[in-house]
Parts: sequence; structure tokens; C-alpha cells
Amino acid sequence: MLWVSDGSAQNLVKNPSFEEYEKCPSSLGNFASDVAHWSTPTHGSTDYFNSCSKAMGTPKNFNGEQPSDFGKGYAGLYLYAPDDYREYIQVALTETLKKGVSYELSFYVSLAERSDYAVKDFGVLFSRDELVVDIKKTLSRMHLYRQQGNAYNSMEIGYTNFYRDTKDWILVNTRFEAKGTENYMTIGNFQRNNRTRKFKTKRDARKGAYYYIDMVELRQIRRNQNDAETAIAELPTQTPDYELDKSMVFENVLFSFDKYELKSEAKEELSRIYEYLRTDTSLMIYIEGHTDTKGGKSYNQRLSENRCLAVADFMKSLGLEADRLRWKGLGGSRPIADNATEEGRRQNRRVEFVISKAPIR
Repeated sequence: MLWVSDGSAQNLVKNPSFEEYEKCPSSLGNFASDVAHWSTPTHGSTDYFNSCSKAMGTPKNFNGEQPSDFGKGYAGLYLYAPDDYREYIQVALTETLKKGVSYELSFYVSLAERSDYAVKDFGVLFSRDELVVDIKKTLSRMHLYRQQGNAYNSMEIGYTNFYRDTKDWILVNTRFEAKGTENYMTIGNFQRNNRTRKFKTKRDARKGAYYYIDMVELRQIRRNQNDAETAIAELPTQTPDYELDKSMVFENVLFSFDKYELKSEAKEELSRIYEYLRTDTSLMIYIEGHTDTKGGKSYNQRLSENRCLAVADFMKSLGLEADRLRWKGLGGSRPIADNATEEGRRQNRRVEFVISKAPIR
């Protein structure tokens, strides 16, 4: 069954890029009082940065330098620190999630330069009631279960060294089925230090892992069973052959301007590649998405990531295991044709792939 992201669906997160504020930030630790619609569930001193401020401005701040690609503001918080110190962000959703319905959650992160650790997982906790816990350390299950009558839906979004990046904004995303009790969402690290998957970024690591977070989106996704069933029924009778460890361009996976929906020709080609991958379970595929150069850099980056995600989701709907597939959006940074012409821009709106037996990093 194929789950298709519904780009027209409402974002259920208010103030997703932290542009609305009660007051321009003037000091550390005032996220809960400064940012409209957001709060902190504990006494951890989550920070708010906005270009309106001299003390808490962008791109330079006390933990490094990070441009605000999605507007003027973003959040900053410790996901790992000595003595299990933690910071979180919490938001009330615009509506209760529907039981049995699938949703897509995404946000962008960047590791602060002065961090000496990076984490491999981001935690997300949905709750029926707002969380208010009188601690500065890890928000653990013990604290959650003390809130009688509350209900939870939790998940961890795991990546590897993508979180080493201290320059670019990196997309974090997951899809899940709602329990029907989700009214609030909290983002952070819900594991104690000894259970946190992490790695050192500097030799003498003592400070922790501090991340900037921006552009939080939660949208319902719709189910499209016919596309996947049709594609499986039309799988080719002869298995195609592909050269390993060579970058190739999908012939028919081209996108209309400003779009990331797969066309029927693209689904047929992806089905052929899936059939090839199905013949050898040691084969893995790495996908790169590209755009033309119309639009801003950050917008094109997001568009290229959505194009990769459309390809990845379709191949997984056919039966490809998630651990055999990796993808990365590259925006308009690698054109193969002249962006000054419509034909050139059409060629640049492409997706490339590499099939390999080597581990995908």
C-alpha cells in the first residue's frame, strides 16, 4: 500500500518556523516565554534566536553560526549534556490526530559548531495532555507515568553521521500511525546519557550536543492503494541489468516545475529497478534528488528532498526494505544542463541513483 504525502494538507503545527514571538529574545533560556504557541515541558533552558535581536540574533550566536534559512528565527536546545541535562520544545497541535490515520512529521536540524558530541536519534513524544514536569534532566518514562490519565505515542528518528553537519540544515522526517490521543507534541532526547546513541565530534568532549531546530511540519498523508498494486502487476517479465557503483539518471523520473508527484512513466521505471533489486538481497540503492535553479536555495533543497522521498516511498511500497535504501536531496547545486532554457531546467529536475553491494553511508 502506498502512502502519498498530501502537500495540500494543513500543517498541524502553529508557528512552525518560530517566526511569531511574544517579544524579541534578549537573553538565553527564554524560549517558552518568547515564542508564540510553543512551550517547554521541563525547566530546561531552551533558547530562541531571531535576527531582530542583538543578544540572541542570527546567524552568529553563543554556540556558533547558523543562517535562518526558513525565515528569521529558530530554536536551540541541548539533546545531550553532562549529568543528563536536557532541553525540549513542546507545541499544541491544531487538532487531535485521527486514530488509524498516517501522518508525516518533518523538521530541520543543524549541529552547533561548539558541540563536542552529536546524537544519532531525535525523540518525539505525542501526549493527550500538556506536559509540565519540574525537572531539568531527562524526561523519562518514570516522569510520564506519574501524570495520571495522560496518553502517549512516542518514537525515535534515527540517522547516522548526517547529524555531524554544522553548516547546512538537515531534514529529519518520519511517518507513523496515530492512536487518536495526540494533542501535544514534544521534541528532544528522552534517553539518559548512558542510553543515548552518540559519538564524539571533538577529542576532549565535555560540553554536549546542541542543535538548532526549524520548520516543524506535521501533515496527514493519504492512502493510494491502486498505484502500488498496479505497479506490482505490471512488473516486467525480464529482469533488467544495471552497472553497479555507477551513478545513473532515472530516464522517466522527471518532475514538473515545483512538483514532486510521480508520473505513471516514473512508476513503471521504478518497478523495473525494484525487480532487479529483488533478485539479490545484498544490493542496495542510493538516491539523489535535484532541482533547477528557479527559487531560493533552501526552498530548492526541500523540493529535492521531497522528490527523493516520493521515489523512496514508492519503492518501499513495492516491497523494498528500508535498510536497503538511502536518499539525499541536493537542490540545484549540480545541474547537468543549462538552466537558462526550459529544456535544460527540465533535465535538471531529475533523480539519480547508484546500485551497489557496498554498505550505504
